[in-house]
Amino acid sequence: MELTANKNGADLTVSVNGEVNTMTAPELSALLDKELPSVQALTLDFANCDYVSSAGLRVLLSAYKQMKAAGGTMTLANVDDSIMDVLHNTGLDSVFGL
Repeated sequence: MELTANKNGADLTVSVNGEVNTMTAPELSALLDKELPSVQALTLDFANCDYVSSAGLRVLLSAYKQMKAAGGTMTLANVDDSIMDVLHNTGLDSVFGL
């Protein structure tokens, strides 16, 4: 997995390239833990990601909770059908901004 973070003021966009799985989720978590304290709007761009495991979902849910607690927003962008199915099946499609 490769992550690209672009910060513009209090807006952060993280582009995810590759799979978010048990091995790579800690890398995404570490990036978000570092950046989220100074962010009000988080966008996670999944244009080049076709798989998110349960470990990845935990990272996304944790980021969502942090953003909500800080009064910020979190959006998932360019989510493909396979990831959308996982989000729908877990009920997280109604939690995250898509």
